[in-house]
Amino acid sequence: MNKMKKLILIALIGFISASAFAQNVDLRRKITVSGTAEKEVTPDIINVSISLQEYFEGKKKINIEQLQAQLDDAVKQAGIPKADFTINNIAGWNNQWQKKKNPDFLESRQYNIRLHDLSRIDQVLAGLDAKGVQQTGIASYDYSKMPEIKQEMKIQALLAAKEKASYLLSSIGEKLGRPIDINDSDNSDIQEYQPSYANRVVRREIMINDSNIDIKPIKLSFQVQVVFEIAP
Repeated sequence: MNKMKKLILIALIGFISASAFAQNVDLRRKITVSGTAEKEVTPDIINVSISLQEYFEGKKKINIEQLQAQLDDAVKQAGIPKADFTINNIAGWNNQWQKKKNPDFLESRQYNIRLHDLSRIDQVLAGLDAKGVQQTGIASYDYSKMPEIKQEMKIQALLAAKEKASYLLSSIGEKLGRPIDINDSDNSDIQEYQPSYANRVVRREIMINDSNIDIKPIKLSFQVQVVFEIAP
């Protein structure tokens, strides 16, 4: 009798497990599609890098403090906010002992200027001692309304996915149902078109007040993957 009870119990457990498994299986008919949205925007924020380095005028050293003071004044005269002007990198800042050991040691500093009006860079460069400029160049671009653009494009990508799923199903006589799953991994593909001026080295013997900068658009691409139910 005990053996019979055990067999019945095992059969009952198996039945319950099978029922639970059947309930967990998604038997809905589905279609998975991706939607893409693309747009080009012109950067309205440009980060310009300027490197200054000490040099000798005869036997007199033009020190980094003098050069930085010139840059401070040039930035101020150009109407650039103080918050948009920062020291990015300092070579030799922690090596003051080298100056004491070697009077010919030349300290250099790199600065970053965040511009919203690119024409102001000419005014800044014109106020600098050309001999103290080691190099200049564009460090990076940005777009001030990027969050709004991302939101707009993700909506467009989702609508594109819905349209794709709808016409694919209609071609085989089926109808689109509600969305089951939306996968947005923020997989933005941002491609920067490098300007001819980017990473350009402007050495002491070159005039630095000719910033022939060609800013081209940034191409943005966003994609979402959506699972739709096929209507019964």
